[in-house]
Formats: sequence, structure tokens, C-alpha cells
Amino acid sequence: MGAGGDKNPSQWTGWWGNLGSQPQKGITTYSLSSNRQKPLAGAWHAAIFNSWRRFRGQVFYVAPPFVLVYLIVGWAERRNKYLNSKAGMRDFEEAQ
Repeated sequence: MGAGGDKNPSQWTGWWGNLGSQPQKGITTYSLSSNRQKPLAGAWHAAIFNSWRRFRGQVFYVAPPFVLVYLIVGWAERRNKYLNSKAGMRDFEEAQ
């Protein structure tokens, strides 16, 4: 059994991890049933303001590259459309 065999009323030492102290008296514990708790209390409020805080902190790191790529793609599409038009082909032939 551990720590000296059978237990005597005056012996409280048990095996490792089960030291077997005297029973405590006068301690009251209260708990709330899980179906009475509000696990999502304030979740929407926290989600909105936390999302705004995170967006505000990251927008200047993420937005400039997207804006730059958007402008470059727009320029490239306009340039391609011009170079494939009659006027663009004529100007390109004159340049060579």
C-alpha cells in the first residue's frame, strides 16, 4: 500500500501523490451549472472592437502594397490595350 503498510488512525502519509491528509471541515464550495453560465457574454462587443483595433493597426502595412499593385495592373492593362490598337501599332512601328 505504501509508506509503512496498513493505515492507523494517527498515520496520514499515503503513497506518492496521495498524501492522505485529514478531511477538511467547514469548507463550502459553490458552482454554477454550465447551462446557467453565459459563455458568449460580451462576445459581439469584444469582437467588433477587437477587430477594429486589429484592422487599424495593420491597415498601413497591408493597404499600400495592394494599392500599388492595383495601380500597376491598371497601367499595364491600359498600355496593352493601346499597344494592340491601330494607333499603338502605328506608333510602335515608327519607333523601330
